[in-house]
Amino acid sequence: MSNTNNNSFIIQVKDLTKQFGNFTAVDHISFEVKRGEIFGFLGANGAGKTTAMRMLCGLSYPTSGSGTVAGFDVIKEGEKIKRHIGYMSQRFSLYDDLTVMENMELFGGIYQVKSNELKKRAKALLQNLEFFEERNTLVSALPLGWKQKLAFAVATLHRPEIVFLDEPTGGVDPITRRQFWEMIYQAASEGTTIFVTTHYMDEAEYCNRISMMVDGKIKALDSPANLKKMFNAASMDKVFRILARDAQRGD
Repeated sequence: MSNTNNNSFIIQVKDLTKQFGNFTAVDHISFEVKRGEIFGFLGANGAGKTTAMRMLCGLSYPTSGSGTVAGFDVIKEGEKIKRHIGYMSQRFSLYDDLTVMENMELFGGIYQVKSNELKKRAKALLQNLEFFEERNTLVSALPLGWKQKLAFAVATLHRPEIVFLDEPTGGVDPITRRQFWEMIYQAASEGTTIFVTTHYMDEAEYCNRISMMVDGKIKALDSPANLKKMFNAASMDKVFRILARDAQRGD
């Protein structure tokens, strides 16, 4: 694939595959993500979600297949992809031994945000999160939910076109999860594409479209409403159970 792809899509992949020895973690997946949408990438633990996301983020090379992210080739231009995306992993990228503001300054510097602009953006993000009074607090002293919201703010500090979120709400209470999704909606409303993996099936309802992965393959891809209609299911949890009942891989 080349940088001449359809501009309405920020991600395009075809037959993307990742093998580890004889084990195929991601098995010939093909899909497209539209600019500005909230795209859910769902599946049980072991389905291949994180492996696929790492290839899209330039952190792992595909065994075969092709794809582009923000116009850059996933095989040849991994370093360029890293500079044009935001990424928040299950294990937060924040440094516990630095303060809230020091973390923002560190990551802003990594993404080459100019000093004056960085200060303005950091202040605005922290005020929006009602964190400004905590700017000199060590990250290690923050509750888990606060850390997750801060990690999302850091991932969007350089205003990337697309943000990848890998299980961003794992382990937090329902109120914090809802607040986190409000942040996602706000970022999407400002034009940022959100690519999110989750194993909380109720969160699938918040996405514009979702892909359901089972045993390294995409088994279904559509809007939540269309998938529920397609499988005659009252909830996304029911859709997932129908799709995953024959899964060979699990937790």
